[in-house]
Amino acid sequence: MSVQSVYSRWKFGPPKDPSYFPIAVWLQQPRNASRFKQAGINLYVGLWQGPTEEQLNVLHEAKMPVICEQNAVGLRHREDPIIVGWMHQDEPDNAQPVTDPATGRRGWGGPVPPERVVEWYRQIKSRDPDRPVLLNLGQGVANDSWVGRGTGAHPDDYFTYVKGADIVSYDVYPVAGLNSEDLLWYVGKGLERLQLWTRWNESTDGRKILWNALECTRISNRERKPSPHHVRAEVWMSLIHGSQGIIYFVHQFEPNFVEAALLEDREMLEAVTEINRQIRELAPVLNSPSIIDGVSVRSSNPDVPVHAMVKRYQGATYLFAVGMRNASTTAEFTLQGVPGRAIAEVLGEGRRITVRQARFEDTFKPWAVHLYRIR
Repeated sequence: MSVQSVYSRWKFGPPKDPSYFPIAVWLQQPRNASRFKQAGINLYVGLWQGPTEEQLNVLHEAKMPVICEQNAVGLRHREDPIIVGWMHQDEPDNAQPVTDPATGRRGWGGPVPPERVVEWYRQIKSRDPDRPVLLNLGQGVANDSWVGRGTGAHPDDYFTYVKGADIVSYDVYPVAGLNSEDLLWYVGKGLERLQLWTRWNESTDGRKILWNALECTRISNRERKPSPHHVRAEVWMSLIHGSQGIIYFVHQFEPNFVEAALLEDREMLEAVTEINRQIRELAPVLNSPSIIDGVSVRSSNPDVPVHAMVKRYQGATYLFAVGMRNASTTAEFTLQGVPGRAIAEVLGEGRRITVRQARFEDTFKPWAVHLYRIR
């Protein structure tokens, strides 16, 4: 089965190879590109006060593609394949800094009007139609109690924001940002909303590609940070809910600033490297179409839904599933298009489960991820 890359529509977009899946880091110094590559990172998103010629030269040496802002230097590199996309300013849906002209005091106003983001998108595309444009939105996509959107913000703004990009992304950091490991499910919630908002625009504005940004450091939280188990759950929650690209946020601001904090955290670095290895191995599967209604799931604990995605690739059925709450349950899966008797291999766990009458069960501990290949 051939897989058509979603990036085929752009001459200089991300790699069109179906074995490529975007695994990025946010706003990092190019000098660390080789170290990030060793961890399975294959894309930079954002360049501090760039792009500059020096930054692009270093990325060329490391063979690390980048999505960056469209400044004069970037436009001089329109024929340079190291730049695979352009990006808006980060989180325009959040409150923007303002200065009172009478007093000179600095404060916060409302978000960038969504119509302005759409206009910026048109301007970027007019200067270079050969690359996709990325828009990363803030936690308001998933978090209804977030007050950081500022004055005049409205939930319906997002129906317009998503028109302003080819790749629509967002970030929410449940453990480090919201200080709660009980809210990991917000990651999936936000992607479900992006699917709704972009689907509503599809008839007139073309198909959007969804990405999202994830936590893997304490960021500014002195008390807690996500564990490797949390990060794995967030990654696969993202993929199961339709994300086609992962961006790791790897900064730490408190108690001291460490730009590439992931590289200094041995335990997390090893975990992220392993997660990325598995994504790379499964990239052709992840890039293949999902089977709509390919599985129904019954959870023994009604307070713990188990969400799943089904793919078919090279004669096998793949079922990726994640527990969506901080509690345990047993899930019963009923598959469509699977023989009455088969074997489900649990990838990376050394287990096999017999599938009878297209059904099987498995136990999910809090935030557990299980990946099955069924032949």
